[in-house]
Amino acid sequence: MTEIYNRIQQLCRTKGINVTFLCSACGIPRASLSDYKSGRKKTLSASTLAKIAEYFGVSVDYLYGGETAPLDNNSLKVALFGGSENVDDEMLNEVKQYAKFIMERRNENK
Repeated sequence: MTEIYNRIQQLCRTKGINVTFLCSACGIPRASLSDYKSGRKKTLSASTLAKIAEYFGVSVDYLYGGETAPLDNNSLKVALFGGSENVDDEMLNEVKQYAKFIMERRNENK
């Protein structure tokens, strides 16, 4: 499997969707990604990549593995809480503070 497909799958997981839903939302044939994943197709068209990148709010370069996508608060909420809509910014900030505490404690013990 290519880096591009891996990135697409990761973005889908982060957003809480599957590749089939992504294809439907972007208006691209599901077979395009299936064929690409299996190796029957060697590339994805620029149009397909642009639609996927636009859907996720990332660059095509990110899909190719070039840059690191910034994690916004919504992505963090999905990653940490499974996308619960009951998570507010205060809860997210508590988790961030706890993560900072853990890192500081780990660095002190080294």
